[in-house]
Amino acid sequence: MTLKLGCIADDYTGASDLANTLTRAGLRTVQTIGVPADDLALPEVDAVVVSLKSRSIEASLAVAKSRAAEKWLRGRGARHILFKICSTFDSTDRGNIGPVMDALREDCGEKIVLVTPAFPETGRTVYQGNLFVGAVPLNESPLKDHPLNPMHDSNLVRVLARQSRTKIGLVHLATVAKGAEAVRARLAELAAQGFGATIIDAVFDADLETIGRVALDHRLSVGASGIGLGLARALVATTSGKPASSGAAAMAAVGGAAAILAGSCSQATLGQISSAEKEMPVLHLDPDEIIKGKDEARRALAWARERLQSGPFLIASSATPDRVAALQARHGRDTTGHAIEDTMADIAEALVQAGVRRLIVAGGETSGAVVDRLQIPGFLVGEEIAAGVPVLRAVGAGQGDMLLALKSGNFGGAEFFTDALRLMR
Repeated sequence: MTLKLGCIADDYTGASDLANTLTRAGLRTVQTIGVPADDLALPEVDAVVVSLKSRSIEASLAVAKSRAAEKWLRGRGARHILFKICSTFDSTDRGNIGPVMDALREDCGEKIVLVTPAFPETGRTVYQGNLFVGAVPLNESPLKDHPLNPMHDSNLVRVLARQSRTKIGLVHLATVAKGAEAVRARLAELAAQGFGATIIDAVFDADLETIGRVALDHRLSVGASGIGLGLARALVATTSGKPASSGAAAMAAVGGAAAILAGSCSQATLGQISSAEKEMPVLHLDPDEIIKGKDEARRALAWARERLQSGPFLIASSATPDRVAALQARHGRDTTGHAIEDTMADIAEALVQAGVRRLIVAGGETSGAVVDRLQIPGFLVGEEIAAGVPVLRAVGAGQGDMLLALKSGNFGGAEFFTDALRLMR
């Protein structure tokens, strides 16, 4: 296997988003969970997205995991590596975007790294170095209340500078609009001045295409699925890119029971849960009871087993930001997060053992916990449910054929869950 593109994603839902983007752009793509074992049988592909659950863990551990993934991808011929982060730059002043970027840059000997979380298709744009979510700056969006990584600064030059050991520059939109050669010239200026990384503005898809062409000159880039789109289009244009061929295999029907697990507390997911209540049974878990022990998971499973043969159902640990803040104040942020993730993983494991073969999971941390518990080593990428969220078919899973959808909390419209169920047959 000689890869055209290697990718390291810092969470599982973001990895699915990227794999979906690359597939749509014409690259045959597989998403793996963690660094693949040498004996994992993968189809012939153009790109591999290695999914890590490293966004909110201790920075040194995130660096070690990312370095292991880079070594595996470089060993399969990948000249360019994309470190895939969230389109809302989820991180704290301790990292983990900066520390991982610094380590990967050092390992590959790159002078300067292009960084942008822009993805206009999903409403994420960068202008004058500031990240916008729709029409508002990041720090005025609902992400300011993120339970793990609240974002209180929209200026990404400042945000990344607080995390990184290198100087952070900026390539303005006016330069991007002049084309690839203008961007290359600006990068050369910044590198000569000692800048090791630069935020680059992007407002339109055409900006991403320019960025992708320039990024391929280098061995490393950092960003969301938007820069992945630019990279993929550049690769298809300059090499013998082949149409993606994994979609049909990924979409073959599996049957079996269907379930939805929602752990995200984003406004989008809360709205999707509300919409689902009109279509299917929904059980809301009590977060305080989750922290006390296993009884809440047992209650959920007893409720679910009564409904397995009657159609899809949804189990939610999601809550509004004020309730999450109060819960964290009572029990501590880490204790709260780990307890909820473990409970959702317990429920997922028991549901799969009971016959669930179509599983939808909302929330990056929840998805990571569930997939880790199910020990699924990889996925084929199928049809897109909503922007950034494809149907995934398990590869090498001990449970046999399964279809999953791993949804970042902020993605999808109000009817996402019913839309997903229509595609996951």
